[in-house]
Amino acid sequence: QVQLVESGGGLVQAGGSLRLSCTASGRSHGTAIMGWFRQTPGKDREFVSLIDWGDGSAYYVDSVKGRFTMSSNNVNGKDTVYLQMNHLKPEDTAVYYCAARYYSGIYYYTGVEPAWNYDFWGQGTQVTVSS
Repeated sequence: QVQLVESGGGLVQAGGSLRLSCTASGRSHGTAIMGWFRQTPGKDREFVSLIDWGDGSAYYVDSVKGRFTMSSNNVNGKDTVYLQMNHLKPEDTAVYYCAARYYSGIYYYTGVEPAWNYDFWGQGTQVTVSS
């Protein structure tokens, strides 16, 4: 079983920065993909970014490219990912969720990364960007 714990959300003015962290406790079989999703009231959970632990590649939704950077590390034996969010906009306001899934073989990013692909989720952290 995998447990994900996020931290780092908060309130920031437009143009500001925040860094989210997510630490995974436990592992499952295969190679991990850890991703960030976000959700606003009444809308589906939206893919933001992911890291493939197989080769370290990171992928982003178009709306955050050039502003958000995802990185990874292993801290005290636990997989940890970060989402550095710069030049934040009011439309980035959402609850941000960390998620993980595991795969065997080779992963190909297709540009579509649905939330239902993910087996493990964090509790979410609120990011609010004021105008």
